[in-house]
Amino acid sequence: MRARGFTLLEILIAVVVLALGIIGGVALQLAALRTRHQAALLSQATQTATALAERMRANPKQAGIYLTLNYDALAEPAPAAPATLCAGAICGADQLALSDLYDAKLQVQRHLPAGRVLVCRDADLWSGGKLRWSCSGGAVAPLVVKVGWRGKRPDGTPQTDEDGQYLPGVALAVGAMP
Repeated sequence: MRARGFTLLEILIAVVVLALGIIGGVALQLAALRTRHQAALLSQATQTATALAERMRANPKQAGIYLTLNYDALAEPAPAAPATLCAGAICGADQLALSDLYDAKLQVQRHLPAGRVLVCRDADLWSGGKLRWSCSGGAVAPLVVKVGWRGKRPDGTPQTDEDGQYLPGVALAVGAMP
C-alpha cells in the first residue's frame, strides 16, 4: 500500500530550505542597499572634489588660500560664511577663493555624513593601496583635493586605517599649480 501526502519530516525540511532562502535574499538585499548608499556617497564626494579642483584651476594665483581648507563636518557642523559671497557679485580673486572654500564646506556638510574635505600638497596619495588623509608633499608636490566620510564596515564598526582615522573616499590631483 502506498502512502499519500507528505510526512511531517518532509514538510519541516521544506520549511527550513525556504527559511534559508528567505534569509539569504534579505542579506543580499541589505548588502545591495549598503552598496548603493556607498556608491551615492562616492559619487557626491567625486562631484565635490571635481568642482573644487576646477575652481582652483580657474583661480591658480590663490593656491595659498585653497591650501587652508581642512574642514571636518563633525568639528564644525555649521561652517561660517566668508565676508563676501561671490554668487552674482563682483569680487576679487581672494574673495572668490574664500567663497569657493565655503561652497565646498557646504557640499560636504549637506551631502556626506560626518564628511571631511582637505586641500594639501601630496606627492604620495596612496599608502598600501589605500587613500590616506596625511599629506607628504613639500612645495613642489601637486595640489590635491581629498574628500571623504566616516564609513562603516558591514558589521557596523567604523572603517578606519591603521592610524585610527577614517579613510578618504576620493582624492583628486588638481594639476600644475604654483
